[in-house]
Amino acid sequence: MRQNHILVVDDDGSLRRVMKMQLEEAGYEVSLAPDGAEAWSMLKDEEFPLVITDLKMPTTGLELLERIAKEGLQATVIVVTAFGTIESAVEAMKLGAYDYVTKPLDFEALVLVVHRAMERQKLLEEVRTLRSALDQRYGFEGIVGHSKGLLHVLNQAARVSARDATILIQGETGTGKELIARAIHHNSHRRDRPFISINCGAIPRDLVESELFGYVRGAFTGALGNKLGRIEAADGGTLFLDEVGELPLDAQVKLLRVLQEGELTKLGATTPAKVDVRVVAATHRTLSAMVEDGTFREDLYYRLAVVPLTVPPLRERKSDIPELIETLFQRAKERHGLSNVRLSPAVHHRLISYRWPGNVRQLENVLERLLVLSSSDLITVDELPEELSPSSANAALVWPDLPDEGISLEAIERDLIARALEKFHGNQTQAARYLDISRRTLIYRMDKHGLATTDTEEDLT
Repeated sequence: MRQNHILVVDDDGSLRRVMKMQLEEAGYEVSLAPDGAEAWSMLKDEEFPLVITDLKMPTTGLELLERIAKEGLQATVIVVTAFGTIESAVEAMKLGAYDYVTKPLDFEALVLVVHRAMERQKLLEEVRTLRSALDQRYGFEGIVGHSKGLLHVLNQAARVSARDATILIQGETGTGKELIARAIHHNSHRRDRPFISINCGAIPRDLVESELFGYVRGAFTGALGNKLGRIEAADGGTLFLDEVGELPLDAQVKLLRVLQEGELTKLGATTPAKVDVRVVAATHRTLSAMVEDGTFREDLYYRLAVVPLTVPPLRERKSDIPELIETLFQRAKERHGLSNVRLSPAVHHRLISYRWPGNVRQLENVLERLLVLSSSDLITVDELPEELSPSSANAALVWPDLPDEGISLEAIERDLIARALEKFHGNQTQAARYLDISRRTLIYRMDKHGLATTDTEEDLT
């Protein structure tokens, strides 16, 4: 779309030419159409930020305006009407026209209206750009990964986003539960209202009720004024209760009333206040087990788990790790302005084969640590933290227990070969000797795993 391009539509050829001259003198690029049919044909071929159309002509301006609105074209429309037919302009405004001017035209006034319309169009374009950026950041497409388990969760979340059902997101720490909660909010009809996130485990127990529900002046010693609770701050939007299993039982009772009745009572208040929130809760704990041992209310559990979602841990979606490494490392490089730093193949393979007990959050932290502490543009295995270091990896080759989810022998062999080659700076003979195999076998296995086989040593005979 050319930002200063205007389409003028009028069946009066003389007026069209004068409008074109006046608008071009004001710095705009102008195209002309004699009627609504020709204008529509031009609009289908090219985007115009602004359309100025007469109302009384073959294929009227109202018909053109209706088509623009129906097809969702991103064009601002100004209508031109005779002085005695203002009611037609009012009708056009109801159909979505931005403004109107009357005949005979005051060209100075017309240029002023055009300037305002163009400023509005620029603001709308900025809003659309911002909305697109937010969609990429907070929408489901912003969550990295294409494994079957993750896509199943995201598909479920996307299906319930448009509804106001309460959702319980379960999963280990660091799996991205809040990301999914934000995506649910961003794809709901509440997206333009607040998203309030509360870590229930981070609030001191004696402050939980005042933080969540607020209080009125005089509720207790030191309550010198009214305080808005976090739940009320989310009115009209989404309330995200992270680690909801940490809520004390007395707070659970009051939260249950919010879910059942849509109202809360502040500390010290005598009457309840209405509140409209959509609740998304998350926990790394097994709430059903907490219900059994009496530390979590059964009625609250069933109110929260209307739609339960379980986010798989990273070790169960190994196929997502390469994409996560690439995305998270690129984001870290952009944040720190270190665009030339890269991971060596051995580091890359070690990151892929690691179990990641801290899930995506741990992977992100490790990548950022490697980046900011790197001493050169190439990060090698010597710079890995202790839990991922080659010595730890070698010690782990003898497992006391085999992991339940299984292991990849191919990945282990590739990782060992890559590390051996890095250790000996690509010298295949020394790497083969270190691995206690022939150089011919090493080259065969390098080729099998897609590792570069170019070497300065003599060719095999």
